[in-house]
Amino acid sequence: MTAVVADAPETGRTPERPSARRSAHWWRLLAALLIAGGMVWGLTGLEITADKLLRAPGNIWTIIRLSIPPDFGAVIERGAVGKVFESVFIAWTGTIIAALISLPLAFLAAENVAPQWVRVPVRQLFIIIRAFPELILATIFLAVVGLGPWAGALALGFASSGTLGKWISESIEEAPEGPVEAIHASGGHRLATVRWGLLPEVFPTIVAHWLFRFEINVRASAIFGLIGAGGIGGEISSQVQFRNWQNVSAVMVMVIAMVLFIDGVSGAIRRRILAGSSRTSGDANAELLGDLGGSIVRSPI
Repeated sequence: MTAVVADAPETGRTPERPSARRSAHWWRLLAALLIAGGMVWGLTGLEITADKLLRAPGNIWTIIRLSIPPDFGAVIERGAVGKVFESVFIAWTGTIIAALISLPLAFLAAENVAPQWVRVPVRQLFIIIRAFPELILATIFLAVVGLGPWAGALALGFASSGTLGKWISESIEEAPEGPVEAIHASGGHRLATVRWGLLPEVFPTIVAHWLFRFEINVRASAIFGLIGAGGIGGEISSQVQFRNWQNVSAVMVMVIAMVLFIDGVSGAIRRRILAGSSRTSGDANAELLGDLGGSIVRSPI
């Protein structure tokens, strides 16, 4: 004998799901119209016509066809290999300059280290630095130090310090509070807290930030040659002007190989550093707390 389950009594009030769905539909339609309108407005402002869009694929294919095969012999005779390494040197020097500038400022911008009257101006300084593109900074430094790679290195160093300062200060604020509290409990002053409580915890992350910024700077340094600030960009610009597309493709292949190699090596080092720090952070904290506890017990009263 089968049991008959009675229908649930009607509450007299139906859910408002259809109206909510219609509202979401209208919002999505409005967002799509705004995006499409923005694209049309941008294309109109750039004076991009349908004829230019239709001719672009053909022009791209022509350049690709003329670029094959790459003429490595011609660009090597012109010293392209040395200019590729010059771009790496610019990126490396700029990263070192940024690391030296950003590390102390990052501690002054961290909420768990510096008071508000110090922290706020330093954070605003980072925002101001990040507002300037590297190419504009390189143009300014060209007027200061003249043509050459030193202007590019200074531009990368100054521009990278704003980004690194922001990243490092956020890493400092996310550091575990246990070692800091232990140093405070043992009577340590603020400088000892930073040196022995915060810096060992965040230094692996700081090094990872430095390496990641170096990867970005390698790609950014390639364009400085367009304005005379050193690097491989000048060779690319001159070859494009003379329409030597085989030489252009050879230089581009060299740049891509350099970037891929540096990204791979730097990424492997960063993963190794971060993995090692995550495995040993607990042991390091326990060792630090044990040493502090022993020093407190041995200290005279």
